[in-house]
Amino acid sequence: MSVPKAQLEAFLAELRGASPGLDVTTAEATLAPFGQDESGLGTFPPQALVRAVSTAHVSTVLRLATKHGVPITPVGARTGKSGGSLPIAGGVALSLERMDRILEVNADDLLMVVQPGVRTAQVDEAAEKLGLFYPPDPNSADACTMGGNVAENAGGPRALKYGVTRDYVLGLEWVMPTGEVLRVGRRTHKGVAGYDLVGLFVGSEGTLGVATEITLKLIPRPRVVKTALIPFRNVSDAARALSSVLTSGAWPRTLELLDEVALKAIAGQGLPTPPDAGAVVIAELDGNQDDAVLSELSAVVERCASWGSLEAVVAQDEAQRARLWAVRKAVSPALRSLLGQKISEDVVVPRSKVPEAIERFKAAGARQGLVVATYGHAGDGNLHSNVLYRSMDEWPRVEAVLAELMAITLELGGTISGEHGIGLAKKRFLALELSAPLRELQRRLKVFCDPSVVLNPGKIWD
Repeated sequence: MSVPKAQLEAFLAELRGASPGLDVTTAEATLAPFGQDESGLGTFPPQALVRAVSTAHVSTVLRLATKHGVPITPVGARTGKSGGSLPIAGGVALSLERMDRILEVNADDLLMVVQPGVRTAQVDEAAEKLGLFYPPDPNSADACTMGGNVAENAGGPRALKYGVTRDYVLGLEWVMPTGEVLRVGRRTHKGVAGYDLVGLFVGSEGTLGVATEITLKLIPRPRVVKTALIPFRNVSDAARALSSVLTSGAWPRTLELLDEVALKAIAGQGLPTPPDAGAVVIAELDGNQDDAVLSELSAVVERCASWGSLEAVVAQDEAQRARLWAVRKAVSPALRSLLGQKISEDVVVPRSKVPEAIERFKAAGARQGLVVATYGHAGDGNLHSNVLYRSMDEWPRVEAVLAELMAITLELGGTISGEHGIGLAKKRFLALELSAPLRELQRRLKVFCDPSVVLNPGKIWD
């Protein structure tokens, strides 16, 4: 799809006149990278790229887009897995990457104000300098930006104990699709005046507006962190051990699970696992007293041993911890190297259903002659199930597996996305989870906020 040339040129001409100095380009070489993300769903280069550096820029772009009927796709670091930043309708990619300043860090009020182009890792690094903590930690934290995290309500391994992005967004400067600039939310850690518009906008996937300032809640930083790698002979035992750990009273900040396929993908990268390991759990606990945290970690290791775990390895220093997590973060790209192609899902099932879900996912793949790798944040039921394949000739079978994964997930009482979003990748499955009245209500919200349907069209809804 594309916007007629005359229509686009009229929009760009008025935009340049209204915002002198705004970086606007139609050069194909520059546009090409903005037509891709990490979803593997294809390449959709925009017809033009606008790099905003201020709220005024964003407001002008959206106001004139509404006037001219030109589709606008907000983009950040393009690390998303659901196709949310792909300009499938052509038009203009609106980049927020240059809005990358930390505007305020307030230790007394435990908050930080950032622009959307600030990388997630930078937020926690700035907080750490004051002994504070920003817990959300998506796997791509070194690359992804806060604007994208807000759009997708990003999570990560530490969500088990600390929650996801929405739990740490206090307020937003928000530009509506019509160009109107709103301030929603607050700077206090509590507040119930009016509807929770922050809760609505966080996770709206770039369809209801654009965040240009984000006010974040911080918390005191735990002084002690202990991490253990706990191997198992098979993934079923590992999954059952996780449920047992959580019902024992322990509350780790992470309980990550890697199955036998994930272990094969990262073989040779230095993960200290015995030869007979068919799965591993990475358990991490934190607190303020060294002895207390170590004691609790020991209890988790012992509980896993009762479910048949092999000898655990406890990281002895920060360097060893960092190495464990570096290998964990390498799993997603490493899986692609096994067969050449993969589709990554991020379903969530009730914790008690994790063992059954993993077994049924693998069986679904086997029925189609495909491999399903499952890893991720199993402690909170968030499973990254990857369907591996060699070429597009296998795509019909891949789609059959994906459809079965969604059906199994919902049958077990789960949800089709935990943190990647619906975007382009999963909108065909949304009707399986949401009733017709719920879908219609949300469509009406979209059209109310974006009456000309110019902002990120084709995402979530057709």
